[in-house]
Amino acid sequence: MLVGYMRVSKADGSQVTDLQRDALRAAGIEPQHLYEDAASGKREDRPGLAACLKALRDADTLVVWKLDRLGRDLRHLVNTVHDLNSRGIGFKVLTGHGASLDTTTPNGKLVFSIFAALAEFERELIVERTKAGIAAARARGRCGGRPYKMTTTRLRLAMAAMGQPETQVNALCAELGITRQTLYRHLAPDGSLRPDGRKLLNQRTPNITAI
Repeated sequence: MLVGYMRVSKADGSQVTDLQRDALRAAGIEPQHLYEDAASGKREDRPGLAACLKALRDADTLVVWKLDRLGRDLRHLVNTVHDLNSRGIGFKVLTGHGASLDTTTPNGKLVFSIFAALAEFERELIVERTKAGIAAARARGRCGGRPYKMTTTRLRLAMAAMGQPETQVNALCAELGITRQTLYRHLAPDGSLRPDGRKLLNQRTPNITAI
């Protein structure tokens, strides 16, 4: 059975699915087997697509007018088609870029394998660039992530205060601008150092902070 999916980006009525509907109907898809959304392709919460994918069964074929009607990006498209293939469902594109893609044919399977290779290549490039960026930042003394609350100065003040029986932990945390969780990660209730506290004090640069 052929099942069609249509999508337009805007839900304000300025875009319609008539062209897509006509093409899918001409491809032999019955009206009751057409699903549609009025939402950006970047959105994951598309009820029409969700219902379409749920309705597909083994040996069915999902048909779209153009490739970009289905997915947000190449990786999303590849993952979606992989999931379809694992369920025994074919995928076919009628026109535009990817019009040769029909996973029910040997040629279409070849085209899809190229798409999958490109998606993997894109993923590896992103990972490589991310790692290179982190390494370059660390080499310049910069670390990513949220600024840490506990500093060596705050830690030494907390050590001194925690050794006093009259110290109120909540008041101490408010004064230092840290949470109880951060305090007790670095210090024991008697003010002795815990591993995170020792690690912080052993750092060469006093103003480098740690959680």
